[in-house]
Amino acid sequence: MSDRPTVSTLPVPYPAVAKRFDELLAKARAYRPDSDSELLRRAYAFAAERHGAQKRKSGEPYTAHLVEVAHLLADMRLDGTSLASGLLHDVVEDTPATVNELRREFGAEIASCVNGVTKLGRLQFRSSEARQAETFRKMLLAMIEDIRVILVKLADRTHNMRTLEFLEPEKQRRIALETREIYAPIALRLGMGKVRSELEDHAFAVLDPDAFRAIADRIESRREASREFLDEVQRDLEEKLARAAIPVRLQGRVKRPYSIYQKLNRQKVTIDQVYDLLALRVITDTKSNCYAALGIIHTQWRPIPGRIKDFVAMPRPNLYQSLHTSVITDGGQRFEVQIRTEDMHRTAEEGICAHWKYKEGHSGADVDDRRMTWLRQLVEWQREVSDPSDFLSTLKIDLYPEDVYVFTPKGKLITLPSGATPVDFAYAIHTEVGLRCTGAKIEGRIVPLKYELQNGDIVEIGTRQNAHPSQDWLSFVKTSRARNKIRQWLNAQRRRKAEEIGVKLLEKEARRVKVSLKSASSQRLTEVCREYGCSSLADLHVLLGYGRHSARQVAAKLFPDHSGGEPAAAPTLVSAPSPAMQTGDANALVVEGRDDILVYRARCCNPLPGEAIVGYVTRGKGVGVHSGNCNNVRNLMYEAERRIDVAWAAEGDSTYQTRLTIYVDDKPGILNDLTGILSDEGLNIAKIESRGEEADRPVAIDLVVEVANAKQLDRVSRAINRLPYVREVSGGRQLQ
Repeated sequence: MSDRPTVSTLPVPYPAVAKRFDELLAKARAYRPDSDSELLRRAYAFAAERHGAQKRKSGEPYTAHLVEVAHLLADMRLDGTSLASGLLHDVVEDTPATVNELRREFGAEIASCVNGVTKLGRLQFRSSEARQAETFRKMLLAMIEDIRVILVKLADRTHNMRTLEFLEPEKQRRIALETREIYAPIALRLGMGKVRSELEDHAFAVLDPDAFRAIADRIESRREASREFLDEVQRDLEEKLARAAIPVRLQGRVKRPYSIYQKLNRQKVTIDQVYDLLALRVITDTKSNCYAALGIIHTQWRPIPGRIKDFVAMPRPNLYQSLHTSVITDGGQRFEVQIRTEDMHRTAEEGICAHWKYKEGHSGADVDDRRMTWLRQLVEWQREVSDPSDFLSTLKIDLYPEDVYVFTPKGKLITLPSGATPVDFAYAIHTEVGLRCTGAKIEGRIVPLKYELQNGDIVEIGTRQNAHPSQDWLSFVKTSRARNKIRQWLNAQRRRKAEEIGVKLLEKEARRVKVSLKSASSQRLTEVCREYGCSSLADLHVLLGYGRHSARQVAAKLFPDHSGGEPAAAPTLVSAPSPAMQTGDANALVVEGRDDILVYRARCCNPLPGEAIVGYVTRGKGVGVHSGNCNNVRNLMYEAERRIDVAWAAEGDSTYQTRLTIYVDDKPGILNDLTGILSDEGLNIAKIESRGEEADRPVAIDLVVEVANAKQLDRVSRAINRLPYVREVSGGRQLQ
């Protein structure tokens, strides 16, 4: 028995928090009468003692956050281990407590769960991106063993997002972006609709407050009319379904702000053209009654073509099931109807929590739980990705939902992301099928390998024994499995070729000074390899083949007595920037640690001075410099050895022309507002024109302006985006 303080002897009394903890105990007992209240009391006492007088940025005691996280877990109806882990989730990260101490006090399950949600804060990493990547790797691996790890983390993130306004603006944006790109998609993958919706809307309010307020205000201004309309259609539908003896429960809702925002940007429509702005949920008892209700609804109102989706017969990978249809009334009002059973509704709202069981010591996912298949595959594929930025980018791709359903010739269902190609399909079948893929047929018809698969396609892959992947495939594959396997194969081939070139170069230099490479001692080879940061001679050969080091310098190091009196230059190391051979302007590009390499801006993105950039060694051309968010960067970076650090030399007085495309609602005074913003920044307008003046569609205004750097362009873009009638600002690439 632990000698830790009990709840009644806590060192820092907080009556309001203690009251919320009592409510937590009552809530847990209500849905789990056999819940271990003593375990929760001990966890609360331990956390309160260790966090002591710590306060949050809001000024409230830190223990208040812990109790609220546990309440969120209780709302998911999770077990005592989960609730205790919620109470203890920050003690390792924010107090001197250790995982071993938790293991002694509360057992291995709770200790492992807390460790899984703890950030890697006490280890040294070369960048914050590397720290973030490794933290996510750790969390994903912990999720495989115990899904409660991510449920605790989602509860923690949800409460943090509710109280985000107390943090500094920059930290708010960083956390909100991470929430939108990582945690909300994880919640979606687990089928936790309510959690995902709340996380996305909180993040939206922080990342684009003007757009959030505009949409929220529009929803609020129409709330009364929307409620009256939904009440009316509910009464009509209840009456029709009652006549057909179909038992139902109806719910009306207005589409979420972030969901509306996504649709406005994706479809370039006005809020009045969003078909499912208003939605009605029809919850009934059986699957057959779902289809019966759909027939009655289509009899009552006209269905909108192309808007009927059957997720009952073809559930989403997170097990979401529902019938979706959009209809239009005689008065022209559009709305969406979702039809599902009570069981489907619980799954849609709570996801993996709806039917999750913890018994007989089992805490991981069942083998046949399809919601977790993606996680096992994700962990398997990501083990092969070492670069932090590559890991994070492919992680974000993998977290988005899959919604294309295709079949093998034998009828096996394969689920892939939207836009997936036959190459993605081939790798989903087996790695060897992907590697040997030569072509594809859809229902007997030959299609290109970049063909986008459609729901219901029957796909046949043609293979050949001596076939192999093409680098071009990286430009159109959608799954990280295919992308990583292609990169892995290409990397191995390019590395092999580079190694062969490196061996020949070094042998040539050895012949020049009339010695044999075999005469070099193993000790000397090891020392020279270490000087160049290589663990083996093969690695050094690869770098020589890529042109990262001089074969003559390496030979001089290996055979100093035969170098012909030529001093050996120091090995190339990444250090402070040196001037690069460029045009001499103040915004020249530099390769860190090198002053003898040709540097050029990549034509695909032509980065602006001050913008985040990435360098890539190209044989015979030097270093190509890409924008950090260039679409081609990810296709190039499968060879880590060819990535190189680059930077801008300095800020100067040069300006560069760039084109901005602004989508706006047609209003008077637009040009006056735009020129005012540009004038405030002191920018010159080189060209301006508008296009697409159609009814109910946004107008596109093309501006060519002269800017000094990416920071100035970003300020201008954000100022334009704040105008109430602006839908989107795109472009921003330097013109040739």
